[in-house]
Amino acid sequence: MTTATARAYPNIALVKYWGKRDSTLMLPLTGSMSMTLDDFPTTTTVERMPAAEADTFQLNEEAATGESLRRVQKFLDIVRERSGSTDFAAVRSRNEVPTAAGLASSASGFAALALAASMAYGLPLDPAEVSRLARRGSGSATRSVIPHFAVWRAGDDVTSVAEPIDAPDMRMIVVVVDAGGKEISSREAMKRTVLTSPFHDAWVTSTELALDSMISACADQDFTRIGRITETNALRMHATIQACDPPIRYLAPQSVAIFDRIRELRDAGLETYGTADAGPNVVAIARPEDADAVAQSLAEFGTVRVMAPGPGAALLSDSDAL
Repeated sequence: MTTATARAYPNIALVKYWGKRDSTLMLPLTGSMSMTLDDFPTTTTVERMPAAEADTFQLNEEAATGESLRRVQKFLDIVRERSGSTDFAAVRSRNEVPTAAGLASSASGFAALALAASMAYGLPLDPAEVSRLARRGSGSATRSVIPHFAVWRAGDDVTSVAEPIDAPDMRMIVVVVDAGGKEISSREAMKRTVLTSPFHDAWVTSTELALDSMISACADQDFTRIGRITETNALRMHATIQACDPPIRYLAPQSVAIFDRIRELRDAGLETYGTADAGPNVVAIARPEDADAVAQSLAEFGTVRVMAPGPGAALLSDSDAL
């Protein structure tokens, strides 16, 4: 098969990935844990083009250029190296999550690309190998290959993959404050954090401890501990980023107001906790029976979506090709 289509969904980390120890192999400084969402998918078709002279990339029906195209071409170079093929490819992708807004669009994008390219170029399709490949495009894409909840261990090039983990059922209430692209990419911000933030070493050690605690809390099905770890880890990440030189601030005043409202809801007896990736948009987590009440309370701050644990990356039929 020389053409394949795959779909993958974003994931939101409960224990964050922030910082690489190897930027070529995309190996993280620490492990992380996330929930794959059931909405905002990316659908990607990869078509091998033996007669083509270069890869092409079309995103949301527009030809991609610059860094966006370069990242896809670099990723396909890895696919060609592993497969032994010299064929270039036409990549067509439809992204339903706001791109570069801190809502894991690169995670769904490269997870879908990794699976579709693996099929088109004859690479292994087992989740571990697809997760390993997806990591080379975007670290967080490693986790979007896995359904529901995933742990991504730091590991080495072979073992740094995501695996499923059991966790209590929960909902994520996504509050989109700003769907626009961010001024400073996560990749650039990670580099600056490692090089200049005085809190960086403490971030690494505290996140390693947080992941161990999160795995234990999941095993115990303890939503309260999961929530506390999630919110603390997120705010520590943003504090570490803001301590860069020059500083980077992803959270907007509206984002902080949402965290304040989440705390007010918790103090009033509605148990919910906040998190945010590298962007202004905030995600609350809650038990399924509390999700609608939390969403209603947060609706004044932006567009609100309630999401459940979602599927992993999956191949689609030929009729779904873009």
